[in-house]
Amino acid sequence: MKFTINRVSFINELNNVLRAISSKTTIPILTGIKIVVEDNQVVLTGSNADITIQTTLSVTNGETALTIEEPGAIVLPARFFSEIVKKLPDKEVTIEIRDGFQAKISSGNAEFKINGQDANNYPHLPEIENAATIAVPADLLRDVIEQTRIAVSKQESRPILTGIHVKFADNQLTAVATDSHRLAQRKVALPTGDQTYDVVIPGNSMTELARMIADVKDDVQVQIAENQVLFQFGNALFYSRLLEGMYPETSRLIPETADTTIELDAGKFLAAIDRASLLSHQGHNNVVKLTIDPDNNVANISGDSADVGNVEENISADKIEGAKLEISFNPDYMSDALKSFGQTTVLISFTSPLRPFTLVPTEDQENFVQLITPVRTF
Repeated sequence: MKFTINRVSFINELNNVLRAISSKTTIPILTGIKIVVEDNQVVLTGSNADITIQTTLSVTNGETALTIEEPGAIVLPARFFSEIVKKLPDKEVTIEIRDGFQAKISSGNAEFKINGQDANNYPHLPEIENAATIAVPADLLRDVIEQTRIAVSKQESRPILTGIHVKFADNQLTAVATDSHRLAQRKVALPTGDQTYDVVIPGNSMTELARMIADVKDDVQVQIAENQVLFQFGNALFYSRLLEGMYPETSRLIPETADTTIELDAGKFLAAIDRASLLSHQGHNNVVKLTIDPDNNVANISGDSADVGNVEENISADKIEGAKLEISFNPDYMSDALKSFGQTTVLISFTSPLRPFTLVPTEDQENFVQLITPVRTF
């Protein structure tokens, strides 16, 4: 096996594949990166058993400056190999395997020799055959992930909640996540044809996918099988396992009525929350209080720490309606929710001091909602 390639192009693809490789794995060969050299392309594969990423560098792509002298395959220690390639002196790098499973990596005057493993021992990629394909614009998919992953649970005690519940049905994509303290739900119109899918994709997988498609301009092709989902874009394949089990019914958690509502600028409210949390983070319970007085058209936010002091700030609102209310909540949950809306006006609806409340954008109230459970302080 021997090939020469532009080092920058090679590093870019290495970085993508490294997203799937973990140093903590019960399968030692998965700490390595699989390199398969064919007649006209080099295929890189990385996996941690949950996520598998495969990317292809082609001879026909002029930017890669790829020349192949001899096909072959090997598995090399991923982190060590990538650090070597990043620190090489020349703009091109040559990788060669002659005897057994030792790789020679050369660039300019530098030359490394590292031990690899037999590529035949690397686990095979999941097979997704005859599955229908749904095309999702990359920027839309990225937004849906970013707006919902904040509510994914980090507690392994309920594994199903560590994923994002994704449904394709009736020409609509619906994504929901909840950790039982907050919930994020996003709906977008999407041509799905006759296809109907209802799956739960690990939150970690979706986070890595969102990072990988940050600069992708075209559609992402989605294929779903019994226990795997495949996202295909550019020259990359991104596989993720699916979580087993039934995701809880979340639609009943979203209140349909409200006793108190407030409309305000998400960015300005976020800044006030960040100021209030400076003190709440110093306390034991990390809570801020929102007081709403519709009669006087006043909203106030406050936070305190027994050790440091307190903060109080009046909030400018576009509209306040309903009954008086005092409610306490985790400011980090509120901050995450507000960030997901960007620079827009949000409508926050409350039913009582102890019932979950919702945030929706005033211009698209049906398709995007964040829900937060308040904190009991008495």
